[in-house]
Amino acid sequence: MVTNRMIRDVLIVCLLMGWGWMPAARAGSCLTVLERNDLFPPQQRHVHSSTLVESPAGGLLAAWFHGSGERTADDVEIQAAWRPAGAAAWGPVFPLVDTPGFPDCNPVLYRDGTDRLWLFWIVVRAARWEESLTMYQRSVDWPEGAEPRWERQGVVLLKPGEEFASVLEAGLKALAPTEGLWSSYARKYTQLVVEAAKDPAKRQIGWMTRTPPISDGAGGFLLPLYSDGFNISLVAWSRDDGRSWECSEPITGLGNVQPSLVRRRDGEVLAYMRDNGNPPQRVMVSSSGDGGRTWSPALDDELPNPGSSLQVIALRQGPWVMVLNDTEDGRHRLTAYLSRDEGRSWALGAVLEEAEPGRGSYSYPTVIQSRDGLMHVTYSCRDEAGARIRHAVVRLDQESAGGVLNTD
Repeated sequence: MVTNRMIRDVLIVCLLMGWGWMPAARAGSCLTVLERNDLFPPQQRHVHSSTLVESPAGGLLAAWFHGSGERTADDVEIQAAWRPAGAAAWGPVFPLVDTPGFPDCNPVLYRDGTDRLWLFWIVVRAARWEESLTMYQRSVDWPEGAEPRWERQGVVLLKPGEEFASVLEAGLKALAPTEGLWSSYARKYTQLVVEAAKDPAKRQIGWMTRTPPISDGAGGFLLPLYSDGFNISLVAWSRDDGRSWECSEPITGLGNVQPSLVRRRDGEVLAYMRDNGNPPQRVMVSSSGDGGRTWSPALDDELPNPGSSLQVIALRQGPWVMVLNDTEDGRHRLTAYLSRDEGRSWALGAVLEEAEPGRGSYSYPTVIQSRDGLMHVTYSCRDEAGARIRHAVVRLDQESAGGVLNTD
C-alpha cells in the first residue's frame, strides 16, 4: 500500500536530486483560459494551420487552409472568418485564396506598422513541399466582416548566395553527432544537403511560411521561413514594400523548421523552432545579434516538442508566452508556457487542451495579444467529432509565475 509518508519521502528525494522539471508541472499558475469556441462546426474535410490578426477596429480575422488533403490535393484553398469587435461568436466562413489547380497552404496574416494587412501563403507545385512558391497579398481596405480588398500581389523570390552552402556545411559538420546510429547517417545527410545547396535553383525555391513576421524596429518586418527540402530555416525581409526580397544566412540545424521569432529588449532576436531531427525531441532555438542577418546553430532547448509547430510572442507587459505541444510524441496536449526572463526559463502557465493519446489532436497554434491585453490563440482541433479550428482566450495573471523550468 502506498502511504502518505512514502509519497513524502519520494518527493523529498526528487527535490534533493534537483529534478528541475517538477515545478513546471503546476499548471494554471500564471495564465487563465477564459473562453474556448470553434470557428465552425466539426467537419470531415482537412482544416489546418490557422493564423490570426487583430484589425484596427478591434475585431479578429482568422484564416486557415481547407480541402481534401495538403500538398497532394489540388482543391486545397485558404478560408477565413471574422469575429467583429464585441461579438460573442465567429461570423460565416468565406474563401480568401484559391489558386486553380494547385494547393494553397500555410496562410500567415500580419498587420504592419501602418495598419496594412499582409497575407503570406504557399502555392505547392508538383505536389512537393520543396517546390512551393511563397506568395503574398497586401490590403489597406479590410473592413470587419468583409473580404479584404487586395491592392497588390506578388511572389517572395529569394536568392541565397553561394555562401549559403558553405555556412550550411560548416554548421552541419559542427552539429553532427559522433556516436550512435545517427552519426553514420548524419555524414551522408550532410553531404546530400550541401550538394543540393550548391545548386542555385534548389536554394531559391521551396521556402515556406508558418508563423507571422515580427517588426524589425525600423519600419519593416522579418518574415520567418523554412524548407522541408533542406530541413532548416531562414528569415526574409523587403526594403521596398515587397517588390524585392533579401534573406539571411541559413539557420543551420538538424531538422529545425517553422521558426517563430521574438526579440529581446537588447535587440537580440531568437528563433524557436519545431524539431524534425534526431532524439531527444525538443524545441530548437537559435539567436541573432545582428537583426536576423546571421544566426547561431540551432540547438535543443529544454521544452519537449514532438515535431509540431509552435509560436512565441513577447507580451506588452514584458513576459513571453510560448504555445506548443509539450510532449515528445503526439499532439494530444496543447499548452502555454510563460517566461519572465526573455526565454531563459519557462513556467507552465496553462493547459489549453489535453486528451488521451490517439483520441484528440490540438496543434499548429497561432497566438496574438489584442489591444485589451488578452491573448487569443487559434489552433487545429481534430477528434472523433471531426476537424475544425478552435479559438481560446487567455489572460495573464499578474501574480508570480510559479515554478520555473531552467533552460540555461
